[in-house]
Amino acid sequence: MKLLFDLFPLVLFFAAYKFADIYVATGVAMAASVLQIVWLLVRRRKIEPMHWINLTIIVVFGGATLFLHDEVFIKWKPTVLYWLFAAVLGGGQWLFKRNFLRSMLGAQIQLPDPVWSRLNLAWVTFFAAVGGLNLYVAYNWPTETWVSFKVFGIFGLLLVFVVLQSLYLGRHMKPAQEASTADIAKRETDAGAERS
Repeated sequence: MKLLFDLFPLVLFFAAYKFADIYVATGVAMAASVLQIVWLLVRRRKIEPMHWINLTIIVVFGGATLFLHDEVFIKWKPTVLYWLFAAVLGGGQWLFKRNFLRSMLGAQIQLPDPVWSRLNLAWVTFFAAVGGLNLYVAYNWPTETWVSFKVFGIFGLLLVFVVLQSLYLGRHMKPAQEASTADIAKRETDAGAERS
């Protein structure tokens, strides 16, 4: 259900483009993103940082598209979003020595430290590559092709990447019982070190 909710603006963008044009589709995507936030506020649900980031970028780049009547701005939107993610994940690890993926997922997944680093690097690489690929498609193919790539191509690439990543992580994940036993042992060791 959450996936459908998150894809709501994208689906409406595609439908509006098919029935009208890129400018109508851009306006519809902007309105849908605003409605998402309003819906979450009314329902008193948690608004993820991703929703705020996406709303900000769609309003800025969509607004520029409509105001200047130039579709190039909306075509840059996915690239800016993905390069921002790559910069945050990469900057977190290399500048601040903090793995944001581990901060977000560490409670659900137990992995060795080197695997967390490789996972973070894989996401940085994926986001950077997809951002570049989006620009390549945007500047070398017609708008209709770009819209299909944005809706289906990027989603397909993400799906393949997540499946491959899951297969890789499956080899390194600790079973729940082993992970909890290891956590308990580590806490007891830390507590013993503090007492001595």
